Amino acid sequence: MNFGFTEEQNLLREQVARFMQEVCPISKVREVAQSANGFDAALWQRAAELGWLGLTIPEKHGGIGLKWIDLTVVLEESARGLSPLPIVSQALAAAAILRCGTASQQAQWLPPMARGEAVYTLALYDDPNWIDPAAVTLTAKRTQDGIVVNGTKAFVCDAMAANYYLIAVRVEEELALTAVPRDSVSVTAQPCMDTTKPMASVQFDEVSLPADAVLPLSTTDLSYLTDLGAVAITAEMVGAAEAALHMTTEYAKDRIQFGKPIGRYQGVKHRLADIYVDVESFKSLLYFAAWTVDDSPDELPRAISLAKGYASDAFAEIGIDGIGLHGAIGFTAEYDIQLYLKRSKWARPMYGDSDYHLDRVAALGGL
Repeated sequence: MNFGFTEEQNLLREQVARFMQEVCPISKVREVAQSANGFDAALWQRAAELGWLGLTIPEKHGGIGLKWIDLTVVLEESARGLSPLPIVSQALAAAAILRCGTASQQAQWLPPMARGEAVYTLALYDDPNWIDPAAVTLTAKRTQDGIVVNGTKAFVCDAMAANYYLIAVRVEEELALTAVPRDSVSVTAQPCMDTTKPMASVQFDEVSLPADAVLPLSTTDLSYLTDLGAVAITAEMVGAAEAALHMTTEYAKDRIQFGKPIGRYQGVKHRLADIYVDVESFKSLLYFAAWTVDDSPDELPRAISLAKGYASDAFAEIGIDGIGLHGAIGFTAEYDIQLYLKRSKWARPMYGDSDYHLDRVAALGGL
């Protein structure tokens, strides 16, 4: 079996890397993160023109029709430069529509997503630290024409940038997804450590939605979408962790202490070696998990829990060590390494922390 990437996937990786270096460098990332909604429409349109937003959307709906392993390449490379674009949110929303939507819903919603004309985000759980069907607590009432939603969905990723929301609700004890336009709800930005990954709360005040805006959601669907979320976040963790390692290694070569580069001291180079081993380990686990999405879905739950469980703790430690090995300068807002620590803190609980995923691995293994 060939475990390497294809020539086309490597070309895609190079394309994304060039985009991040030339069009969206860290200076641009900081600028976008400080804007009112943390979103740059021009960058988003460039990403759409390059095909990234329709990568996993079928060709009949205006996409490219590739697999999640291809999307992993985009997410890994874009996260290397801490991309502020809501590509993960868009990809997960598209996956939810493909999984749960009717043919007419897919035909209506997916083409504008692939073209970058509509920005979607997906919000499943109402407690960010609780991954369970019971954690979907936002309720809706059934009406003759559809449903009425009342309440708040907190910690919705990229909510300030999105103009449509796919929100998980509980309708008379049954789960469902509902597609909600931005002008039907109130959106309030929430404080977030990582400003490149903004979140907001979405307030529903007796919002009436037609039946054709509701998608059925089984517990199996919910688990599948959660696993896809973990795949996407872990892919971003790989790219960001590798960037933090590279940045710290280069600093260790340049920083002179007692007449020598600090990278020559065992306390520095041994830790850099440990970071390298950690990154390579959860990267390999992630690649297998991304492959299983389309080619061996029965193996996805265990595969992604192994990857995300490892990465959640390892990347957080990498962020801390990256700052520590930089010394005092690493703690300054002007220096970029602190941005990677913040990204690690954001990513750690997203779609399950290490406790959740490692417990799940044990359960799937029969313990």
